[in-house]
Amino acid sequence: MKAFMHADGQMRLGELEDPRPGSGEVVVALKAAGLNRRDLKIPARRGNESQPLVLGSDGAGVIESVGSHVTEWSIGDEVIINPSLRWFQKSIAPPEEFDILGMPDNGTFAEKIVISSEQLEKKPARLSWEESAVVALSVLTGYRALFTQGELQAGQTVFIPGAGSGVATFMIQLAKSAGANVIVSSRSDSKRESARKIGADRAIDTNCDWAAELEDVTVDLVVESVGRATFNRSLEILKKGGRIVVFGATTEDTVDFDLRSFFYGQYQLFGTTMGSREELRAALAFLERHDIRPIVDRSFHLGEAKEAFERLEHNEQFGKIVLNIEQS
Repeated sequence: MKAFMHADGQMRLGELEDPRPGSGEVVVALKAAGLNRRDLKIPARRGNESQPLVLGSDGAGVIESVGSHVTEWSIGDEVIINPSLRWFQKSIAPPEEFDILGMPDNGTFAEKIVISSEQLEKKPARLSWEESAVVALSVLTGYRALFTQGELQAGQTVFIPGAGSGVATFMIQLAKSAGANVIVSSRSDSKRESARKIGADRAIDTNCDWAAELEDVTVDLVVESVGRATFNRSLEILKKGGRIVVFGATTEDTVDFDLRSFFYGQYQLFGTTMGSREELRAALAFLERHDIRPIVDRSFHLGEAKEAFERLEHNEQFGKIVLNIEQS
């Protein structure tokens, strides 16, 4: 099968043997896969590791074969991949055995994937293959950040720095559908306009004075994924006693902030990453109930994966980037 992989310090399209299902596993013939920012980081983490690793966490396809002891799925079923491995029940933190698909396990940037039958969900009938392929990781991350960790309620205001990411485009729609007031930031005029079109009540320029721009607003929750470049600015506009939830750091990981101001302000800081199967199912049901669709930025063929990576790395996208996978 064709696969986009990392080996010997290089990312390349190559050939691998077709996978076979073991006990409790299925093989899914993938129709499409979605890029995520974590895919950009994996090559540096692996260095010159010679063993090929298929990248990718998100994907959707058709079950091609099933292993022994698989009773809930059949050949021909249309499914999406749940990349949050071995985390089934909602909990304060993931279990020790939790990992994310795409490292160390082979991921979705291939014609086929073998995976535990417990990591599948039924493909939403109303979504296209491209939409289905990009839904799981981002909506799960955004749903947990907003509702499990952020405890966002109708009538509250959430601020989301960075309007163009796949998670952000989901969070805008999720929060708005839940009755919240949604504010985002972006340097791009076009991304701010696109954010307003999908539900943002307000979209401010990242380069403006946030405190001055939002002095008339009470911000109950901030969901941060940018990191050092925006963390203290986000904290400055958060109400006393408000929550700040962090799920990423696209700039620098290390942040300095004034502890005295923090504890006098009674702020609440929460970390989050991915989520449980229970939360994914709740998020998918929420999408269905409110007729929310993923925002697809652009599609590439599997052979154009390097170009897709470049678009993501340069932050050119608004929404999710898709790899269409042609079966051989």
